[in-house]
Amino acid sequence: MTGILNGIRVLDLSRMLSGPYCTMMLADHGAEVIKIEDRLGDTSRQNGPFRDDDPTHDWAGYYVSLNRSKKSVQLDLKTSEGKAAFRALAATADVVVENFRPGVMERLGLSYESLAEANPRLVYAAIRGFGDPRSGESPYQDWPAYDVVAQAMGGLVALTGPDAGTPTKVGPGIGDVFAGSLMAFGILAALRQAEATGQGQFVDIAMYDAMVSLCERAIYQHDFDGTVPGPEGNFHPLLAPFGVFPARDGHVAIGIVDDAFWRMLASAMGKGALGTDPRYATRADRRAHADEVNAMVADWTAARTKAELATALGGLVPFGPVNTVADIVADPHIAARGMIAEVPHPEPGRRNWRVAGNPLHFSKNPAPRPVAPARLGQHNDAAVRAEPEQAIDPRALRNAFGAFATGVTVLTARQEDGTPRGFTANSFSSVSLDPPLLLVCLAKTAHSCSTFMTSEHFAVNVLSEDQKAISGLFASRAPDKFDQCEWRSGAGGVPLVDGALAQFACARERLVDAGDHIILVGRVIDFATNDGSPLGYFRGNYFSIGIEDRLVSAVAAAGATRIGAVLNNAGRLLLCEGSDGSLAVPVARGPKPSLEMLREGLSAEGLIPEVEFLYAVYEDRDTGATGIFYHGQVSGAAPKGMVYLALDSLPWDRVANAAERAMLERYAVEFRHGSFGIYQGNEITGKVRRVTAS
Repeated sequence: MTGILNGIRVLDLSRMLSGPYCTMMLADHGAEVIKIEDRLGDTSRQNGPFRDDDPTHDWAGYYVSLNRSKKSVQLDLKTSEGKAAFRALAATADVVVENFRPGVMERLGLSYESLAEANPRLVYAAIRGFGDPRSGESPYQDWPAYDVVAQAMGGLVALTGPDAGTPTKVGPGIGDVFAGSLMAFGILAALRQAEATGQGQFVDIAMYDAMVSLCERAIYQHDFDGTVPGPEGNFHPLLAPFGVFPARDGHVAIGIVDDAFWRMLASAMGKGALGTDPRYATRADRRAHADEVNAMVADWTAARTKAELATALGGLVPFGPVNTVADIVADPHIAARGMIAEVPHPEPGRRNWRVAGNPLHFSKNPAPRPVAPARLGQHNDAAVRAEPEQAIDPRALRNAFGAFATGVTVLTARQEDGTPRGFTANSFSSVSLDPPLLLVCLAKTAHSCSTFMTSEHFAVNVLSEDQKAISGLFASRAPDKFDQCEWRSGAGGVPLVDGALAQFACARERLVDAGDHIILVGRVIDFATNDGSPLGYFRGNYFSIGIEDRLVSAVAAAGATRIGAVLNNAGRLLLCEGSDGSLAVPVARGPKPSLEMLREGLSAEGLIPEVEFLYAVYEDRDTGATGIFYHGQVSGAAPKGMVYLALDSLPWDRVANAAERAMLERYAVEFRHGSFGIYQGNEITGKVRRVTAS
């Protein structure tokens, strides 16, 4: 199992409770969380408690509970090396989380703004005691804060306790936990926006603000009737009976809101008449006589054990015993819901740890089993000192992407057990050269769809024109597909089909639900190309994209043929310039011109041509020659006898040949709109067949 957040990378700079709790929520559901720790590590590593079987105090319960399933990388962010390593990681991350005081990351030279320059999609999450000045400058922004401070200032302490003279802190660190929980929501909301727009953002929460949100009732009470709510003990200021009541062996909670529940409780107490007594019959009546109502219920519960009360009231009215942690661990509900998680100990033979589980459950994406917490710096080599991915040459990658014209690929991946899986798909598109991304569409009904959704790596194999049989094989559900073809393992262990025109090994970057399909975005980590022509697919039929090459060869062999190319260099055309100032499209020289001769001639002049596709085939009626022109890109300085001229200011009257002039005028319009076609006809009449858009 990989979890619903698989594929999200989080850099966790936070310490103690609020930030680690937030990132724990993400890690529990599959996000890759990398803790960035200094020389001493997270303070919670030393906070305890420690088990008796841990005499060296390596594993504090505080740390184990909050940092399961996370990685640990040691960096000294005060050094230039540490900063550089962190920046390199942040460039690959989706999220950064920190809970320092305002200004700390700025003083380190690692502000959100500087990190976002290199990674615009980055979501930067800051949990602070009093928030970040970016969203509101608090007069307390420089004050340090822990949970008890947030509880006190946010109103929770003033609302808790037996009376106004005994303000009481809530036992668990709710100031940290609630702020961390809300930030987990904020991160996922910002990630959703980043996926839609490509732009991340800064998200912050103040622990003080989180406590005000938690104490929402006090705010509206003060607004509605001007009261300043104080401690209510174990009861409720607006409802009765509602609170904690004594039992013979402890306490129980009873919460009555609806009048029907009051009647049921009265009947269970053996005092059915109280249910319709005008002093207590309605919610307002019971509120007006709250002390009497609570006293009657307390007298009844105090004479019975928790078990007896559960038998009488369980399932009848809102009721529950006040559980100790020993009660919770023994409760069958906890077992049924998996709320005690087993965290494996990294040392063989040592007993697993038991910690509070994650309460969120997804029907189709169950949470993966917890992974042992990391030792300090355990993942330094993998995350920081690993060999960088081989740099991708954008020009070579663009050419490789260009090998695919209309849609026949074989997508391949491996199951968790290593079994290769694959199927034919007629959808593939390059998305970005920097970073190098491509996308494919997977039908949810595809037999291998679930494998591709969970595999960390996959491959796109662009088929050549002689691989129709391979396409048919992988379009079937034959269990032995890979036994019937030649293939090898590539980067990331992905299966690569031999003979493919182009192969792209990808790391899974994103999954997007798109109706009856899944859009799978991959980051290219390696690729290769082979000579040949691609296999096309249109309206249920296969065809060869390279067929026009044979046609051109046949026409050229017949003689009286001009073979040239319309070559673009950043909006400028490469043209031949005569001694009289006339302009012409570069053409191949020789009695039997060819495309290869054209390439060789341009290369001999120090140019680097990249011929992409056939652009125009026409008969020049003035000369009787057939003109065959390709379209492409060119780089390098213009040699003697050639010039680069801006396409939007081309001197048309200097283009001597009328047919070439008409072709270039069409090209200028198409270049402006980014849509190109093949022209067939003569210099006067013909048709343009659209073949691509960019």
